[in-house]
Amino acid sequence: MTDLFKTKTVSARKRIALVAHDNKKDDLIDWAIYNKAVLSKHQLFATGTTGKLLEEALDISVVKLLSGPLGGDQQIGALIAEGKIDMLFFFWDPMEAQPHDPDIKALLRLCVVWNIPMACDRATADYIVTSALMHTEYETAVPDYKNYLKRRIG
Repeated sequence: MTDLFKTKTVSARKRIALVAHDNKKDDLIDWAIYNKAVLSKHQLFATGTTGKLLEEALDISVVKLLSGPLGGDQQIGALIAEGKIDMLFFFWDPMEAQPHDPDIKALLRLCVVWNIPMACDRATADYIVTSALMHTEYETAVPDYKNYLKRRIG
């Protein structure tokens, strides 16, 4: 591993954030029900209404944050930046403008910044949850921003 990265061990029990726009909530709930056996082995986080719907549909405890437009997307982003979320499943609606589009873009950007798996559609989500890595510890490369911060802050 170069000095640009450090390693982090992701537990076999993943911390998964689940988010869905209004027009995609039914799709996410349907997907989650289909994958209940897998999801029940992990800790789930979700924004507002999505969290309530998931809890009811799966009969699994979900850490519920604020609604996306009220700051829930930013709360998940903060958890990602703090290393407290291991992956994101965000079923977003590409056909509908959202009033909080900048928050959404920032959330997706943070997944890339911190090198965490992200699925924005059902097919990608299926690939992730069926991966052998979903059920084991995983050594991941996390960017080391120490040099970046030195250049920026001094």
